[in-house]
This record gives sequence, C-alpha cells and structure tokens, in this order.
Amino acid sequence: MLQMPLEEKKEDLEEDLPTIQKVNRNEENTHLPFEPPYLNTLMRKQGYALAGRHSAVKTCLWLRHAINGQGFCYKSKFYGVQSHRCLQMTPTLMCNQRCLFCWRPIEISVPTPDEWDYPKKIVEESIACQRKLITGFGGSEIAIKERLIESYEPNNVAISLSGEPTLYPYLPELIEEYKIMGFKVFLVTNGTNPEMLTKVSPSQLYMSLDAPDIETYLKICKPKSAVLWKRINESLTILREKKSRTVIRTTLIKGENMFRSERYAEMIKKASPDFVEIKAYMHLGFSRFRLDRSSMPTHVEVLEFSKEIAKYLGYEIVDESEISRVVLLSKNSTGL
Repeated sequence: MLQMPLEEKKEDLEEDLPTIQKVNRNEENTHLPFEPPYLNTLMRKQGYALAGRHSAVKTCLWLRHAINGQGFCYKSKFYGVQSHRCLQMTPTLMCNQRCLFCWRPIEISVPTPDEWDYPKKIVEESIACQRKLITGFGGSEIAIKERLIESYEPNNVAISLSGEPTLYPYLPELIEEYKIMGFKVFLVTNGTNPEMLTKVSPSQLYMSLDAPDIETYLKICKPKSAVLWKRINESLTILREKKSRTVIRTTLIKGENMFRSERYAEMIKKASPDFVEIKAYMHLGFSRFRLDRSSMPTHVEVLEFSKEIAKYLGYEIVDESEISRVVLLSKNSTGL
C-alpha cells in the first residue's frame, strides 16, 4: 500500500472541513461551498495561535517529526535549519493575491487592523505562542528529550505562514527584533511590494515566482491588480542587490504553469539569486477546493522541469528532496 508523502499530510488536521465539492475556479470571485466560520475561529481550528491583534503562529509538521526523531524539513537539508527550533509565523493574515495553490483560506477576507502591534510585542508573543503550542509534544513516548527542551528556545523564524508579510508596515523593525533575540530570519514574499524589499535585511530572502508571463500570473495568482506583475519584476531586480542569501521559489502546478522554462530562466536572471527552489504543488487544505489532486506533479516531473530551467539559467542542481517534491538549483556548484 502506497503511503502519502509527509508533506501531503500537513493539513489533514482539518477534520472540521466539510466534504469538498469542486468550484469553478475560473469565476472572478471563488466562494467556499459552505458558510465559512469567523476567521479567528477557523484559524484556531487549523492549529494557529493568534499572537496579538493581527499576527499568528503555527507549528509545522516537521517540527513534530524532528522532536520525535522522524526526520527533518528539506530546509534542514538545504540550509541547515533545525526543524525543531524553527518558529513559523506571520505578522499579518492579509494578502493581495489569491493563488489557486495556496492551502490557506484565501476566500475569507481579512480586515486591515485598526492599529498595528509593535514589532517587540509580536516577537515576544510569537515565542510565547510557539512554546504553548509545543507543550503537548511532551506527552509523546517517542519524543527525544533533548530536542524537546531545545524546541522551547527557537533560533530560526520563518516569516512565511499565511498572508503577505510585506504588508506589515514595520517589517524591517520586526526582522531586527528577531535578530536581537538571536534568530536567523527567513522571509518569504510574493514580491508585490518592492518598496518594502529595499528596506528589509533578513538572513535569507525568498521570493515566489509562479508564472512565466502575465497571462499565467493573472490566472494562477489572481492578484488584486494586474499592476502587481510589474512590481514583481521590479522586485526581481532588487533581489540582485540584496546582501542576504536570496532564493527564488517556484511552485509547479501540472497543466497550469509547467511551461516556458526559458522564460522562467530569463526572469530569474534578473534577480541572480543564490538558489532556486522548484517545488511541486501539494493538494492540501483549502487548495483542494480549487485544484484537482491530479494537479500535483510527481517528483520526477519536477526534476525534469528543473533540469530545463537549470540549462537556460546556467545553474546546477545541487540537492533535492523526493518526499517534499522539491529540487534545489544553485549558481555555485558547491551549494552552501
């Protein structure tokens, strides 16, 4: 009997979701086929802990696996992140895109806060939330005691949970507050706010690039404005100048954006990132309302497409994770 890859299990915590019905994803406004609960209620049911008025924390599946000695996230393999000491958070649940492949409940609107929390408060509350969320892991009979103890002192933060973090106006200060606390900071952005990208200095800056042209972008990412495509291209040139480690990440959806590899390469060249991650779409969470399971490319398909991009880009494939269906390209053949 075939086992489901671990990454596909990540959102199977959502027992509260009703039986999934297919919706017409070509409609301008996609609606959930059920009456959505209040945002805060839904977030808690999905395992989020709200940190302050607009920030959130959620433990990753790989954190639990690392504590139990059952493996590490591919970011551990690629970049040396200790999965059990990684804090996954977002300073805002708002987003200016409604990507088909997003496992978050993007159909539910998120209001702009009346007042923004200060960075120091967000850092303190996010750490407190993380510690509270992992308390239950202590009851596991297979937990590795040393790792469980270490997990209470996170040293890496992935600002990459839900929403677009560059919409938080004090993001540069938030990153610096985490650094003061001894954290390495991984920031993931959709690239639609180039002005903010010029201001931030994370340890590693990820930017998503999920379409080779504006037509595909409008179809896949469903931005609030077509102008955002121009901003994404501006952000690519900004990445070239960043002193931090930079990564372009592309999520592949079978039949939707797995084409024009030469065009992807042309755009990536603008950014000249240290690394490129080519990753399969995974049929998780709320994305199951928008896409079929058949939209997931296999690892072999991801690898083949990665080889095409690498050829046009002049990068080399330096690593891969079959369980996560992700391939790592580097401009330096030695990787890190």
